[in-house]
Order: sequence, then structure tokens, then C-alpha cells
Amino acid sequence: MPGRSIRAAPVKVPAVGGRGGVVQYPVMNATIDAGNNLLWGWLLIYLLIGAGLYFTVRTGAAQFRYFGQAWRTILGSRDNQPGQRGITSFQAFATGLASRVGTGNIAGVAIAISLGGPGAVFWMWVTALVGMSSALIEATLAQAFKVRDGERGFRGGPAYYIRQGLGQGWMGQLFAVFLILAFGLVFNAVQSNSIAASMQQAFGLSPAAVGVALVLLTAPIIFGGIRRVARVAELVVPFMALAYLLVALYVVFTHLGQVPDMLLGIVRSAFGLESAVGGAAGFAVQQALMMGVKRGLFSNEAGIGTASIAHSPVKTQRPVTEGFVGLLEPFIDTVVICTMTALAIVVTGSYTVSGLDGVGITDTAFRTVAPWFSWLLTLAVLMFAYSTMISYAYYGTRAVRYLFGPNELVTNVFKGVFLLFIVIGASMDLGAVIDFSDAMLFTMSIPNIIGLYLLIPVVKRELANYRADLQAGRVRPATPGQ
Repeated sequence: MPGRSIRAAPVKVPAVGGRGGVVQYPVMNATIDAGNNLLWGWLLIYLLIGAGLYFTVRTGAAQFRYFGQAWRTILGSRDNQPGQRGITSFQAFATGLASRVGTGNIAGVAIAISLGGPGAVFWMWVTALVGMSSALIEATLAQAFKVRDGERGFRGGPAYYIRQGLGQGWMGQLFAVFLILAFGLVFNAVQSNSIAASMQQAFGLSPAAVGVALVLLTAPIIFGGIRRVARVAELVVPFMALAYLLVALYVVFTHLGQVPDMLLGIVRSAFGLESAVGGAAGFAVQQALMMGVKRGLFSNEAGIGTASIAHSPVKTQRPVTEGFVGLLEPFIDTVVICTMTALAIVVTGSYTVSGLDGVGITDTAFRTVAPWFSWLLTLAVLMFAYSTMISYAYYGTRAVRYLFGPNELVTNVFKGVFLLFIVIGASMDLGAVIDFSDAMLFTMSIPNIIGLYLLIPVVKRELANYRADLQAGRVRPATPGQ
């Protein structure tokens, strides 16, 4: 997931007294770390991957059968109903993608390959392809159970389809609380921390100054509501993704002769068919599988449910057409963007250079083409993290409105705290706080997955009705608004 950061042990937390040192709590940190290794190393992986496989079977692999129609929906929605109070499917797609595409697409992929080998890339692909079914179901349910809000638009997401569809309001409240804590505060601070670290390394800028600048850039957007967030995402996300892809593609192109062997090596490494034998081969497969699956899950968020919040304001008569839009987001995030990072790293061999970690591995890959590509990577980190922050602000705001209703005072207090965490995150070592938020994220995924399992008949009915109308000629393929 884009909100997570890559940390080195031991975990450090800011010292009391403000003298710049750190205090270590080995017992507490070890306990938190052990808990997260269990949650993120096994339980959440089986939970989300298992859900994706189950949904793929139950929907008849709808993410593949409707893949072409999903693209037609996106491309046809740019000017869909320009007078409406909500947002278009393309804007929802851009907002959802903004939350998925973050610094993890650059640093996280590098860590996965350095720890799991090139085979991790293959398992990233598998994770994204099955996760597309979860994303389809989440966006469809967000539409099916959305409610009107005070802005003459709509709001929805996991908290709403859990409450409206299952009648379990307390589960929706639990989801909203953990969303606010994880996405609205801590992961927001992680993104500002990534930006500040990148700006300090590249230009020598003070982290505190970067934090203040981010607040000034972010405040006008998040106080402008979903339409302003969507407009910014609509402009920033396609540009940043395309620019980054072109740079990574150029790196790969300069090593074009090595690409066939590289792709074969990825597949061989994924199944332990390299030179290692016996127990070593088994361990290599396990590492590739775990690192690839974790990277895919952290990045594309399929099964967590948060990105579906961005799809609820879209005005459409058929919820499943918005599900088509949602299924594309894990594909773009992982199969396209993460893959280009991975290919640049593998084809240049930068993951084998000792002493490098995270962004440093990707930076080394880019620098094999031209030293000034480091500046482009710094810009990519800035834009990826910034777009993620504004989408987190929107998700947190929706969760606050779910808990407290259209209370502008409470909503504005949350936005103020959100901005405060941008400044805090830019200057501090987040340490065990992030590990704790990871546990909250796991807890948040539980009610969402329960909702998806129990409400899948709704999605199957929507798919069946759409397919029948499509075959009867009552609708054109994936027409926006139908």
C-alpha cells in the first residue's frame, strides 16, 4: 500500500525533550513488529488473496471478461453529464488511482525485489490480477448502497454498504474509525515524510519548511470538497503516471537486448528454477512469493475498500459500470506502474548493488541512463506522494461525515488535524506509530471483506442484468451513466 514506508530495525521514536535524539523501546517495538509480521506476513495475505480468488470464481472472472468495456467506460466519461453535482467516472478513477499510486510504487517495489529476487515481480502480477475482482465488487457496492448527502451529491463506500446492505452499523463505524486513524492521519504523515526526505536529499531543503509548503498547497484543495479533489486528481494523476512510465520505459529500452532473458529470469525465479536447489530453492520461492504478494497488496489496496469511496459520488443508473472502472485501478497501479519500476530495476541489476535500499535502488537504475534522471525520480516521489495525500484527506473526511453527519465544525477540525500531521510527518521519525497503524489497517479490512463476501449476490445480480441488457441491445457496451 502506498501509505506504508520501508523501515530499518530497530524502530526509533522521537525523544522527549526536543534535542534531536531518539529513545528506543526494544520490548514494545519487538512486540509490535512480531504482531505485524503475523498480520501482514500471513493473515492479511491469505485473507485478501483468498478473497480475490473467491470473487474471481464467483463472478466468472468478470475482471477479464469486462476488461475492454472498462476502458470504454473510462474513455467515454471525461465529459459525462457536465452539469451534474457529482463527479465523472474518469475523475473517480483518477482519485482512486491517486490513493493507490504512492511512494511504494518506487521504494516498495525495490525492497520487494531486493529481498525476494526478480520472482517477486511475477507474484505482484498475480496479486493484481485477482485483486481486480475485489476492486470491481467494492466499486459496484459503493454505487449500489450510496446515500445522498447535503451537497446534493452522493457518498458511500464500505461503511455504507456494510450498514445499508448488512444492517450492521457498528461494523461500519469500526471501519470509519480505523480509516480516520490510519489513512486520515498516520499514512498522511508518511507521505509528507517521504516528500520531505526526498526534497532534503535532492535540494537540501529543511523538512519543516517542506511540511509548511505542503500545507499551503494542500489546504485549498481539501477544503474544496470532492469536486476540487477530483479535478486535481484528474489533472495530476494521468500526467505523473505517464511521465514516470516514459522515463522507466526509456531505462528499459536502453537495455532492450537483455529484456527477453530478464522476463525468463522473472518466471524462473518465481518458481525456484534458478541455480539454487533443495531447501535453498524452496526458500527462494517462499521469499519471492511473500515479497511479491505483499508488495501487490500494499500497493493496489484491493480488498481494503478505501478506493471505493471515490466511486460513490458518480451518478450512474447501473452500479456495475462503476465497478468496471474500479477494476482498472489495481491493473494500472501494479501491472503497469509497479511493473515498469521493477523492470528498470531488474534489467539494470541495481537491486544487487550492496548498501542500497528503497528509493536508492530505483535511483541507481535510473542513473544508469543519465545522472539527471535522479531529479525526475525526485519529482515523481513528490507528485506520487502529494496526490496520495489529497485522496487520503477525502477518504478521512467521508469517514468523519459517516460518524458525525454533516457537521462542518467536526469536519473542519479533522481537516485541520490532517494538515497538522503533514507538518509533523515531515520532521519526525514515525517508527512504531506506523507499525501500530498497520494493525489498524488490518482491523479495518475485516469488516470490509465480510461485507464483500455477504453482498456478492448483489454484484452477481448486477452483472447478470447488465449482461442480459447488453445481449438484448438495450444498452451500448459500458456506456457511462447507464
